[in-house]
Amino acid sequence: MKNPRRRAREIALQALYAWQLGGGSAAEAVAQAQALEGYERADAALVETLVRGGIERAEALDALIAPHLIERRPSELSPIERAILRIGTLELSEQPETPVKVVLNEAIELGKDFGAAQGHRFVNGVLERVAQAVRPGEFARLRQTA
Repeated sequence: MKNPRRRAREIALQALYAWQLGGGSAAEAVAQAQALEGYERADAALVETLVRGGIERAEALDALIAPHLIERRPSELSPIERAILRIGTLELSEQPETPVKVVLNEAIELGKDFGAAQGHRFVNGVLERVAQAVRPGEFARLRQTA
């Protein structure tokens, strides 16, 4: 059984994906997220934080992600990859209470469940580099224990 925070990330991913394809406001995207199957079992506050943050700070998140894309531009990412990277980067940069290891593991699972066949490996590699940039101390400690 999925915990409420994992379900929140799945709901947020679906809402951010829909927003990328259809546009609209952050409030509209949150409302759409609330209508998705499984929302009632999700961490509602996390859904709203991720959806609003992923939309309202999309440019800033993309600016954090872009230097860590190897041989790709943000515009070349699939909407799923872009949404997962925005969620992970938002958590890494603005939610220090969520451990790096959790952010990386959750992004990998989203990639496996929703992305292309090997997309989770790409997402993991990018987010590891983002983590190293925005949380260097915690990332270094994580690598020492791995």
